[in-house]
Amino acid sequence: MEGNGRSTRLWLDLMLKKQLKKCVDWSKISKANYMNAMIISTVDSSVLLQLIQTALTTKINDLEMYMKGIDYSYYYEENN
Repeated sequence: MEGNGRSTRLWLDLMLKKQLKKCVDWSKISKANYMNAMIISTVDSSVLLQLIQTALTTKINDLEMYMKGIDYSYYYEENN
């Protein structure tokens, strides 16, 4: 658990905020769905893209949304 996933999710949110004026509401993506999409993404990224698209929000300046994203990043990488 070296943090690459967490860093990537934060980077993605920053890129989406800059380019689309949106960010991901990570609480709308279940851990099981996210992990499965990540596994599949090595050969087909469409499942991951669909998950992210359905969770986009315009709450880009909402501190609670930002903090929720960090919390979910740790949750996704828990072993259980």
